[in-house]
Amino acid sequence: MEKREYQKIVDRHKPTEPRLKNAFIAFVIGGMIGVLGQLLIEFYTYIFDISTKDATVFMSVTLIFVSCLFTALGFFDKWVSFGKCGFIIPITGFAHSMMSSGMEYRKEGPIYGIGSNIFKLAGSVILYGVVSAWFFGMIRYLLLGGV
Repeated sequence: MEKREYQKIVDRHKPTEPRLKNAFIAFVIGGMIGVLGQLLIEFYTYIFDISTKDATVFMSVTLIFVSCLFTALGFFDKWVSFGKCGFIIPITGFAHSMMSSGMEYRKEGPIYGIGSNIFKLAGSVILYGVVSAWFFGMIRYLLLGGV
């Protein structure tokens, strides 16, 4: 069998990803997390009689806690497989990645297991976030003349 014939057979049987459907689901799920975040801000502002700025911190901590809890209980992986980037891109995905890495290596102990592996996936996000923030900060500094 020639390479071209083989490639045609492979292309014919390769599963296709419904990108538009996945994008729509991620948009809806991400929007729902945004609405939940706003509801938490309003709730904390009303219940604790605090500023919106302080309630935003409470909301972030709540979403991180719930993500870690659901990851530990085994719910979050199933939700991520359904909601795709709608769950991964917000702060919930960052918390999930750290919790998953920590849980995977917990048997090796708190230092060599959890401590050295918790930033496995999140470390690259932090690194490139810091580098890109520095890079774009320098561009802004140069374009605005040091302002």
